[in-house]
Amino acid sequence: MSNKNTKSEDFYLRFEDQLLDSQDWPGMYMYKFIVKDGSDEIDQLKKILDKYDGKSSFKSSTTNKFISVTFEHLALSPSDVIRVYKEVSIIDDIISL
Repeated sequence: MSNKNTKSEDFYLRFEDQLLDSQDWPGMYMYKFIVKDGSDEIDQLKKILDKYDGKSSFKSSTTNKFISVTFEHLALSPSDVIRVYKEVSIIDDIISL
């Protein structure tokens, strides 16, 4: 389930434009991630998210193979949102929604 960061800078530029158009800044932003349950990836993700002031919630899949992570925090700008996505993209086997 490898999901290494393969997104280009063009992707992030388009995403930044979409974020600018879709909401006011600063504003609350909700991230969704999926990682394998019982893996080191969840610890890596928690460590990264702990650097940001926000609220995390965790939910196991019905088969207990995966954990869905929802993270909400006050982002000052679209660049803050993209920074988090880029940081977590170093984690093997993470899916960012």
